[in-house]
Amino acid sequence: MAASERGHHRNVPSYADSFWFKYVLSVIAAGVAETVTYPLDLTKTRLQIQGELSKQAKKKVPYRGMLQTALGVAREEGALKLWQGLTPAVQRHVVYSGCRMGAYEWIRDNVLGREPDGSFPVWKAVCGGLVAGSLGQFIASPTDLVKVQMQMEGRRILEGKPARVRGTWHAFTKILAEGGIRGLWKGWVPNVQRAALVNMGDLATYDSAKRFILGHSSLSDGPIVHSLSSACSGIVAASLGTPADVVKTRIMNQPTDSMGRGTLYSSSIDCLVKTVRKEGVMALYKGFIPIWSRMIYHICGTIHETVGSHTFKMSTQEQTAPWSLTFWLTYEQVRRLSGTSSF
Repeated sequence: MAASERGHHRNVPSYADSFWFKYVLSVIAAGVAETVTYPLDLTKTRLQIQGELSKQAKKKVPYRGMLQTALGVAREEGALKLWQGLTPAVQRHVVYSGCRMGAYEWIRDNVLGREPDGSFPVWKAVCGGLVAGSLGQFIASPTDLVKVQMQMEGRRILEGKPARVRGTWHAFTKILAEGGIRGLWKGWVPNVQRAALVNMGDLATYDSAKRFILGHSSLSDGPIVHSLSSACSGIVAASLGTPADVVKTRIMNQPTDSMGRGTLYSSSIDCLVKTVRKEGVMALYKGFIPIWSRMIYHICGTIHETVGSHTFKMSTQEQTAPWSLTFWLTYEQVRRLSGTSSF
């Protein structure tokens, strides 16, 4: 049986394959994945700001690694602070994930088109991922800006600095008052660049890996195939997107002058150059481990329903609830339960 047909012999309700219905399903899946894995995202942000422009800094860096950072936040600020900024993060996915998933499928099926045998070439998947990710992230950029600034509030308080924002709504109104509508899109260039790279890796790799596995094995279109595909997409997405994510985080978190202009970096290129010059090339991969941990999947542990702590020195949460695995498994299952065709 052709890979594109396996698992699709069912009567599909008329609404099930509509753009808006799939949009809602993708938002539900993204909301679940974001909530479960959010502490890793906050840890990643703290790591990316750590040591900013201070290669020779004499001041002791409070946290040095992923586990130390996460434990330090929980110990010094409270465990719930690991979810600080979750509200704008989920709001972001209402726009971002809905747009990127819907746009990718629409581009795949109606613009680029499948091959006569039902396959979708890798180059088409790459183009679809780039466009879909860029579009979704540009629209959702204001919520990402609020999320990044809220994630850093705990550290600012510990450093004796005044709080910038009191909550999600206050952050939005403050940014709007200081920089206008344009200020809400502060850092959108590296943000879109990152999203384009991540989605090129995530959507294109997941789609291609899934079709390859279905076409070259006896596995059916189910959780094991979805898990294997998400493992492939997670590592590619993290490798491609981390440098742009570091630049994005630093630009969004930098202070601004009275005109709403950044005081540390004038552009994403300026941030990239200064980061490499002051901290070295590897600084562009700060936060890679939590990004990777959040996106990939400990394959053997999940398939056999065990936690192989001897394989990776990571926490149970990192092994059993990374973003990509949680999202794709949830998304595929809610599609199946609602009568929508598989991705």
